Amino acid sequence: MAQKIFAGVTVDVNEEGYFTNPAQWTKAVAAEIAASEGILLSGKHVEILDFLRARHAKGETLTIRMVGNSGIIDVKGFYGLFPGAPMKKAAKIAGIPKPASCF
Repeated sequence: MAQKIFAGVTVDVNEEGYFTNPAQWTKAVAAEIAASEGILLSGKHVEILDFLRARHAKGETLTIRMVGNSGIIDVKGFYGLFPGAPMKKAAKIAGIPKPASCF
């Protein structure tokens, strides 16, 4: 298991850089990871991250469609906030494992 330091916090990550222990996540850590992805976190970003973390904690399968149906944002907006690979980026920034729906 590898470790990385974000915002002065050492976190356990897998070979792809996804957290293996979501309890190590903080909003400061999220902001630093987002910045490394070229994203400046807004309130809407944080709302989505909190949604993903809560759903992950319940053991739910995370998908882009789920985010689009959340009432927080539509799919097009999700792509706008997390360009390129929104679910992969959002999961990494949220401090949760890469969703099974992501390749």
